[in-house]
Amino acid sequence: MSAKNIGSESRVSVLVDCDNTSPEILEFALRVVAQFGRVVLRRGYGNHATLANKWQEALVRLAFTPCLQYQYAAGKNTSDIALALDAMEAMFDERADTFCLVTSDSDFAYLCRKLRERGATVFIVGEAKSPDALRNASDQFFEWVPPAKLVPSAEAISIAPSPKEVTKSESPKKEDPKPVGKQRPKFVVEAVALLTGDTVEGKIALSPLGSYLRRSYPSFSPQVYGHSGLLDMLRTYDLLALEQEANGHWSVKVTQKE
Repeated sequence: MSAKNIGSESRVSVLVDCDNTSPEILEFALRVVAQFGRVVLRRGYGNHATLANKWQEALVRLAFTPCLQYQYAAGKNTSDIALALDAMEAMFDERADTFCLVTSDSDFAYLCRKLRERGATVFIVGEAKSPDALRNASDQFFEWVPPAKLVPSAEAISIAPSPKEVTKSESPKKEDPKPVGKQRPKFVVEAVALLTGDTVEGKIALSPLGSYLRRSYPSFSPQVYGHSGLLDMLRTYDLLALEQEANGHWSVKVTQKE
C-alpha cells in the first residue's frame, strides 16, 4: 500500500499471538500499521504464564487489552481459536476492515485467507522463522528483526520530556527558562524511509507524514524537540531532502548523504 493511502479512514485491528512471539515486536507492529489507518482494536492473546512479566508490561504500556485464555487440557492452545473468532467477529460487526496479525504461526494462514475472501485487508508482522504459507496468505508481510539498531529509535522518543514533565521539572525559583536545543530523533528518518519505500518518486508530503508520526507516537510534537513545526524540524536532518511542489506544498525524501 502506498503512502498516498495513509489518510484513509481504515479501521485497523491489531491482534497479537503472545504465545508465539516476543513483546519487543509490539512497537514495530504499531509503527507499521499506523500508515494504513486508525487502530481501533489492540488485543494480546495468551495463557496465564505468557501474559505475565514482560508481556504484562508491554501490553499495559501500549494500551493493549490482554485476552487471557486458560488451557482446558494439556497441550491444547485455546488462544489461537480466541484470536480467530475475535477477528471474524470484528469484521462481521464492521468494527474493523484491516487486520494486522502479529504472529509467526502458520496456523493463522487459513484465517488470513478467510478474512481476505470477505474483503478485509490483512497484514502479518512476524519473525524470520515465519513460514511461506503464512507470508503468502497475507496482503503484505513485515518481518521483524531484533537487532540493536531498533533500540535507538525507541529511545529517541523518550529523550525529550513531555510537556507535563517539563512543567514538573521547572525550578521553583523564578529564573528565565533555558532554551531547548533542537533535537533530531532517528524515528523520523525511519518513518520517511518506510512510507516512501514503495512510491515511484520516493517522497511523501508533509501532511500524511505528520499524521503517521502522530499515529505511531501519540505524544509526538515538533515543539517538544525544540522546533517550531514539522517543516522546521525536517530541515535539520542531513539524511532528508525537502522539495516544494508546484502547488506550494512541501514533500520530503531520504537522501544518500551521511
